[in-house]
Amino acid sequence: MQIEVVSARFLHGNNDYYFSPNGLDVKKNDYAIVDTERGREIVRIVKERKTIDASVLEEALKNVVKIASKEEIEDAYEWDKKAAALLPEIREIAKNFKLDMKIISVEGNYNGSKLIINFTADNRVDFRDLVKKLAEKYKKKVELRQIGPRDATRLLGGLGMCGKECCCHQGICGGEHVSIKMAKNQGLSLNPNSISGLCGKLLCCLAYENQYYVEVLKEMPKLNSFVKTKDGEGKVVYCDLLRKTVDVRFQSENSSEIKNYQLQDVKFRKD
Repeated sequence: MQIEVVSARFLHGNNDYYFSPNGLDVKKNDYAIVDTERGREIVRIVKERKTIDASVLEEALKNVVKIASKEEIEDAYEWDKKAAALLPEIREIAKNFKLDMKIISVEGNYNGSKLIINFTADNRVDFRDLVKKLAEKYKKKVELRQIGPRDATRLLGGLGMCGKECCCHQGICGGEHVSIKMAKNQGLSLNPNSISGLCGKLLCCLAYENQYYVEVLKEMPKLNSFVKTKDGEGKVVYCDLLRKTVDVRFQSENSSEIKNYQLQDVKFRKD
């Protein structure tokens, strides 16, 4: 079954989520109020309506309730700003409860009725008394969300080993499954220090660049295989996946020589 959807992004999110336009004329960069499992939230439309197969949805589709007014958009950012300013105070309150947790950030919902507190912890934390205390103090609904190290880095940001701001914080990537196979595809050192980000997990950019390497690897000869060139037959000792060049070793009784060729200049049988 085909259904109509729009893609939207939450204020602090980098991932896109599908919502039903619900008959409303929502356009790219509009702000809208949507239904979610945690109540109504404000989102920004990042892709206009399109038709998809319902089978690709992992959960029931939620509706766009209305297009947000200018006042609602301004209030959403203002409430969120006020909530973020509570971070030092809430950290101090949590510290008094002697809970083994680290408060990462505080967010506010679009109408100021709720505080969302993101935290990390190595184990499960019984924070019921803390929630009660915060709800009494701020006269709002309080929601604590335990997040992983990846999400914590996405929220806090920082400089990666490349010298640039973390990809996840910029919204370049995120949400993709990252595996050690991706590092192998790219010919990288498997030393954890070389392929791990600030969060201690595998670098997000491994997933961001992986599809290119997967496609190029299909075009390249395998290491230690034999190829034919204008200089004769030799053994592949290195493949440069970015430049699409191949280093070939020619071995004779008295000498060994390595020559570099463009991919189109070597002949080999593809599996």
